[in-house]
Amino acid sequence: QLQLVESGGGLVQPGGSLRLSCTTSGFPLDYYAVGWFRQAPGKEREGVSCIGRTHYKTNYADSVKGRFTISRDDGKNMVFLQMNSLTPADTAVYFCAATSIHWRGTDCPGETEYRYWGPGTQVTVSS
Repeated sequence: QLQLVESGGGLVQPGGSLRLSCTTSGFPLDYYAVGWFRQAPGKEREGVSCIGRTHYKTNYADSVKGRFTISRDDGKNMVFLQMNSLTPADTAVYFCAATSIHWRGTDCPGETEYRYWGPGTQVTVSS
């Protein structure tokens, strides 16, 4: 019932910043917790961050904590990922995904808990 599409990816130099957007449609976003994931070629998909419904609690992977910020605007049916101090290790396809589970704000839901996924947007960090 929910569709998602990412935007905002591109090429950025090390130390730079990007802001990714996830635009949703088909159902009110406030029914879902949302996560950001990333996948580099030849590597497993990795959870990056998540944000809850109603309470807006957030969590982050250790690799991005202090550099990335997740936020949401339910009135616009959008979720954002602000990425600062980017390094080449952040190069990946970034996905947003949604789950209807009642996440309580501890560890992010596992990948299998997310039923709805966007097609991804490429982020490349290179000089």
